[in-house]
Amino acid sequence: MTSGVTAAVWAAGQVARVRDDPAGRTALMGRCYSGPFGRAPRHLPFRRAALSFMGWQVRRGVLRPETSADRPGSPWWRAVNERILRDGCEAVGLSGGLPGPASSPTVGSWLSFVARPTARAWYRAHNGSVVAAYLDHRGLAEAENEAERFFLNVVLCRVLYAHALVAAPRLSLGPLRPLAPLLGDPRLGMTGIFLQLSRVLPDEYPLRGSVRSHLEREIGFGRLLDYGVIVPRLQQLYTWSAGELPAPGLLGCVRDGAPVYAWPYEDRGVWEPRPSPALRLVHRALPPARSARSGP
Repeated sequence: MTSGVTAAVWAAGQVARVRDDPAGRTALMGRCYSGPFGRAPRHLPFRRAALSFMGWQVRRGVLRPETSADRPGSPWWRAVNERILRDGCEAVGLSGGLPGPASSPTVGSWLSFVARPTARAWYRAHNGSVVAAYLDHRGLAEAENEAERFFLNVVLCRVLYAHALVAAPRLSLGPLRPLAPLLGDPRLGMTGIFLQLSRVLPDEYPLRGSVRSHLEREIGFGRLLDYGVIVPRLQQLYTWSAGELPAPGLLGCVRDGAPVYAWPYEDRGVWEPRPSPALRLVHRALPPARSARSGP
């Protein structure tokens, strides 16, 4: 680290160096979990979830330079990814002795994770950065095509739900709540099931085809998770997440239980699943909780 600069300036410089290098972004994300001095054994296990999500973004090509002639990246995805990287790097700089103060509340959440690396602290930090970036870059999201805008909402729903598995078991899994913290722990491989999007989204950018055409290809666990478990408790999930992170602006991303981030409320019908025996079974087995409290 360079003395004489603030942690925020140092972090911005780190991110700027890899801005047009997807592999460099991935490496920088990994280094954040090694701490300021290259050894952080209690933090390294959390790197699994972060790098898994990074790998999916790299495969899709959304982090490629916007100036690439053959396949430009996504301004929105690049901006969101940079926010996560910058917040994490700044927390590393502050914990390594660079002067502050923290440039945003989300950096403070990362510092809390550094001080006490628990699953709930990781989600508060990671999802806090994600949600802040979503809210800051809504204009960029509006410029994406219809299919991409739909799946931006799917991504947000799933990362919020994974957090609730750990911190709000009753909300997230109802009668099966004893299993929720294990399923959502970012240190374990099971979390990938809830964050995995490769079976829903092709590894390509930009997406081609209509939203319906993509939904028709989504089968099995992904459909049951989204429409059977998450959608029926969406309003509760966003309300709880807005208080947990805290990010009150998140409430503007949902309306009457339908996601509306860069998505018109009038087109909310895409969130209404086609009836099926499997979905009816899931709805009966896992009814939404009456309140969004995070108790056991």
